[in-house]
Amino acid sequence: MKAIVIHEPGGPEVLRLEEVETPEPGAGEVLIRVATAGVNYADTAVRQGMTFGPHRGTFPVTPGFEVAGTVAALGEGVEALAEGARVAAVLESGGYAEYAVAPAEMVVEVPEEVDLHAATAALLVQGITAYGVLHDAAGLQKGESVLVQAAAGGVGSLAAQFAKLAGAGTVVGTAGSPEKREHVLSLGADHAVDYGREDWVEQVLETTDGRGVDVVLESVGGEIGAHAFECLAPLGRLVMFGAASGRPMPPPDLMQMNVKGQALIGFGGPWIRPGRAQTAREEISRYLRDGKLKVTGPSFWLAEAAEAHRAVESRATTGKAVLTV
Repeated sequence: MKAIVIHEPGGPEVLRLEEVETPEPGAGEVLIRVATAGVNYADTAVRQGMTFGPHRGTFPVTPGFEVAGTVAALGEGVEALAEGARVAAVLESGGYAEYAVAPAEMVVEVPEEVDLHAATAALLVQGITAYGVLHDAAGLQKGESVLVQAAAGGVGSLAAQFAKLAGAGTVVGTAGSPEKREHVLSLGADHAVDYGREDWVEQVLETTDGRGVDVVLESVGGEIGAHAFECLAPLGRLVMFGAASGRPMPPPDLMQMNVKGQALIGFGGPWIRPGRAQTAREEISRYLRDGKLKVTGPSFWLAEAAEAHRAVESRATTGKAVLTV
């Protein structure tokens, strides 16, 4: 089979399309004929030899921890799936390939009405994260206002839509370029703000007549993350679930939190909330079937993996980047 292989850490040029042995599923595993594979910032860290959560490998390694496709073979003891079933899965590595092996417990069936490209973008890491930070961590209530940081990205573009679908009042998205802000508005956000401007906090406050937003979904970190706390209304909640800037958010003003009854919440991922990922997938699947959710982002062929990494690292993309195999 064909797969992208990295033999040594480096830039996008180290992503090489090669012919390798097709893997075989072991006990409790599923072999998937890959149709699409998600491209994540974590993949670029793996490529550079960095440790990034569970997504790591010794070289040579085939990156990619999100795939969608069809079941090609079942390992011993796997009975809940059938060969030919349409599925999506999260795996430790190996997704940039024509075939990939995933633990059976990390494989979910994809409804016939849901496109596999959409499944990769919305039913796996980004979709579950966007749904979780909004509903499980922030506990969004109907009519509340929401600020979504990096709202043109893979998580942000879904979170902004989920907020509207859940009955949020004002939804504000931040993005760094005019094109990305237009994209945010096209997803249904009420306002799009440039968080590169010095007065971006004031712009957010203006959208709520100076009160601030009830919920902030913060994934940028650094000083921008710290300033996001200034956008928060009394009794508001800020959910911290990333640091795309590469720097953690400085500690907030604890006295302000005390006086205003505000909360800082860490998300931690869906795996610490047993059963919630499945609930999220069912809801997201309904949105996709009913045509209520836009899945956006560029698609690259498997052989174009290096180009996909360059696009992701330059932050030139909107939505979720996906490889088509």
